[in-house]
Amino acid sequence: MFKKLLVANRGEIAVRIIRSAQELGLKAVAVYEETDKESYHIMRADEAFCLGSGPRKDYLSIERIVEAAQKTGAQAVHPGYGFLAENPAFSEACTDAGLVFVGPPPKVISDMGSKVVARRIMVDAGIPMIPGTGVLSRDEEGEREAREFLAEHGLPIMVKAVSGGGGRGIRMVEEADKLAEVMRASRSEAVMAFGNDEIYLEKCLKNSRHVEVQILADKHGNIVHLGSRNCSIQRRHQKLVEIAPSLLDNGLEQEMCRVALDAARAASYESAGTVEFLVDPEDNFYFLEMNTRIQVEHTVTEMITGIDIVREQISIAAGENLSITQEHVNRRGYAIELRINAEDPKNDFIATPGTINVYIAPGGHGVRLDGAVYEGYDVPQFYDSMLVKLTVYGFTWEEAVQRLTRALDGFVIIGPYTTIPFFQQLVKEKDFLAKRFDTSYLETHRELFDYRVKEREEDKLARLISEINARGFNPHAE
Repeated sequence: MFKKLLVANRGEIAVRIIRSAQELGLKAVAVYEETDKESYHIMRADEAFCLGSGPRKDYLSIERIVEAAQKTGAQAVHPGYGFLAENPAFSEACTDAGLVFVGPPPKVISDMGSKVVARRIMVDAGIPMIPGTGVLSRDEEGEREAREFLAEHGLPIMVKAVSGGGGRGIRMVEEADKLAEVMRASRSEAVMAFGNDEIYLEKCLKNSRHVEVQILADKHGNIVHLGSRNCSIQRRHQKLVEIAPSLLDNGLEQEMCRVALDAARAASYESAGTVEFLVDPEDNFYFLEMNTRIQVEHTVTEMITGIDIVREQISIAAGENLSITQEHVNRRGYAIELRINAEDPKNDFIATPGTINVYIAPGGHGVRLDGAVYEGYDVPQFYDSMLVKLTVYGFTWEEAVQRLTRALDGFVIIGPYTTIPFFQQLVKEKDFLAKRFDTSYLETHRELFDYRVKEREEDKLARLISEINARGFNPHAE
């Protein structure tokens, strides 16, 4: 095992990785930009290295991060998620510099990062696939192929970026005469996000469920799955709520997990990874993509299995065997994760940076918080809007929802708008309580946005203090 690990990320995932590294007895190195110098991950690490002035450009600089690892004596690099996590050039640069990259080899990242290459590998392996095209050329031939695909499969269809992720570069075509316009928009968004404007088309599965399977694979041919997750509740193709297990029929889930292992083997996978599927209303499932990194929603799997996925990731990178076999994976109960973002759900979830003037976190049995913010923290405008992930566990679905309701009621963030009041609506909604939801859930449940407009900050703070005083509790008493 190496002795020092550099975490090439920021925010809550950097804190998460640092904690597991320190439990393993490793020294953890944080990196940061000047625009992010108040971030909590810097405080949690054993040492920190400033990459540059930022914003974002230094977190994305392969050269600067490799230099940081070399100057601090780190022997390994963990990319987290986002930023450079799925960039094969980063994995290759770390390896070339003699650093251990905590993740799969560059070729695997490259193959799975290209949605078209990934589709080809999975077709060859007999994995069920959604009908789709290859890469569409930028000329009239590409538009002709797109029109032929639309004529064969009908509306709606999806336009997707080949290098897409996080919902970017994905657009739906619902009117035939909008096809060329949507393709141009998707190319434009893709090149801005990934530096690659290549796109392809896919048949749209309406009212589908988004289900994924967590896998772990070491360098010695050992591979296990940790069960499934349901990630159907999304906004702009980005997940808001994650649930484990996936709420599917047990036989269907077992078959999906078996296929996920086949997909991972077909990709020659190593490390922690996620095989994602879409499940149609008739319970047919289709390969969507494979994420070659730790997922935001890994916490729900950890809650129901007791397995530290990041710890396993680090051990795999060090060349060790998996510490578990499939027989050791025992899942129990239900876990739900909510992304508490600095966003205004009433305004299309627009980001709302600002200072956190009051931060009161929930706690108690079965409540887990993964965050990187604190009272007085100024949420910067340059980075992801996630403040904290709230994950709860319950032995039954009903208990998990009750615990989530209680945790949300005790979660106070005063400053920026957050998704908390929206989620307080969600946990009372009858279809959610009955476990009936798919990827169209937010579109078909607009009443979730009908909550009271946020009070003025000073009024809310005054009310909170008044309520505390009325209970006879004075935290400033001698």
